[in-house]
Amino acid sequence: HLSFDNWNGISSFSGFDDFYGVDNFSGVISDQVVVEQQEEVVCESVSIEIVQQKLLVLQEIAKQIITEQVCDVETQTVVFQQFLSSSSHFSDDLLRTSGLQVGYDSGITSHFGSFYNADGSLSTYDLGFSGSDVGKSVVVPSGSNWNSASSPASVGNAFNAAVSAANGASA
Repeated sequence: HLSFDNWNGISSFSGFDDFYGVDNFSGVISDQVVVEQQEEVVCESVSIEIVQQKLLVLQEIAKQIITEQVCDVETQTVVFQQFLSSSSHFSDDLLRTSGLQVGYDSGITSHFGSFYNADGSLSTYDLGFSGSDVGKSVVVPSGSNWNSASSPASVGNAFNAAVSAANGASA
């Protein structure tokens, strides 16, 4: 297996493999624990522009974290690729091919408010979890229009069109 602990003797890689575990660079989740909600979480359709705005904020926060809190350029590169790779697993959930339910880990998302200090600077303290904790407190919102008969094909077509568009083709 490829280990990034102290990769090429670079000290900022110390403990890198501890986050998701050895041989799990991108944080593949094999099982989930779906948590019962006091109140059912139901998806609510909002303007796609609002969704795109929020996702762009998350993208730019990722860049801020990497450029302000990792000074070694090789480590910046590897940790960003790890972020992209781990994020991409959600596609398999959306396509219903991963065997996992489509949801998010509320134990992880609950830390969002801890990103910044009161003065607006990025916080530097340990949030108290590792990548292996993902999947232990999964919330699965209800209310999507998934149809087991037609959605596998239509979602597959949407995925392929999006990948083509990302690669420069017209949708």
